[in-house]
Order: sequence, then structure tokens, then C-alpha cells
Amino acid sequence: MREPYTQLYVHLVWATWDREPIIRPDFEDRLYGEILTKLNELKCKEIAARGTEDHVHLLCRFPRPLSISYLVQQVKGATSHLMSHAIPGVDWFKWQGSYGAFTVTRDDVPRVKEYVLRQKEHHRSGDLWPNWEHSWIPDNYQDEGPGE
Repeated sequence: MREPYTQLYVHLVWATWDREPIIRPDFEDRLYGEILTKLNELKCKEIAARGTEDHVHLLCRFPRPLSISYLVQQVKGATSHLMSHAIPGVDWFKWQGSYGAFTVTRDDVPRVKEYVLRQKEHHRSGDLWPNWEHSWIPDNYQDEGPGE
């Protein structure tokens, strides 16, 4: 029997508690490494993961049976545990409970990947896609697309 075939891409954004600038350069590689480890466990394919001192962007392809909320819960949980228990000098670490999730077409993957990988540069220059720089989206939000 054949399995259904899917190509599901999601761009996720979440922030530290109260947008505190607690993601330091000296451990961010371990943070992104933990994201990759958890994605592999969940059978997801990381395309790009980067952020700034107060939030993270993640672009990945995820399998059909996995819900976005479960994916986010697992990645945030694994990274919180890492930060709280395995990183020397980190006294306190917590993510906000909310997140943003945006579906991405296969054709838009390269453009979104580039945006995610260049997060620090985008924030320094102010060249941001405002609709994707929130850790939550209100129920009545009208999406106009990236950068519009």
C-alpha cells in the first residue's frame, strides 16, 4: 500500500520570555544544534534556524502525521531543558508560550531560508518582514504577506 506524499513547509517564530535578550553568542550554536537534534528525532528536515538575542526563526519540512503545535512544543521543550540544565553560566531561561507559524510554498523556501539565515543582519539594518517578526498573531490579524 502506498503512503500519502506531502511537502509541508513551515516557518516558525518564537521569543524568549518578555523578549529578554538572553540568547548569547557563546551558546547559540548549541541552541541551534539542539533544535536540529530534536527535528531529526521528529523526522523533520531543518532548512534554516537562526535568530537574535530574543527570538528564533525556524524553517523546516515536517511529516504528515506531525502537528505544528506538537513540533513547536517538542523543540521549545528540548531547547529550554538544554539552556536550563546544560549551559554553564545560564541562570535563567524561558520561552514565551506563544509562537507564530506560517506555511511556506516550495517555491518560497529559498527566499524564506535566506531571510531566516540573515536574521541578525536584517535586525541591524531594519530590513524586516514585519508580519513574521512577531511571536504571536491575533485572531483577527489580516495577513498581507511578507514585508507588505
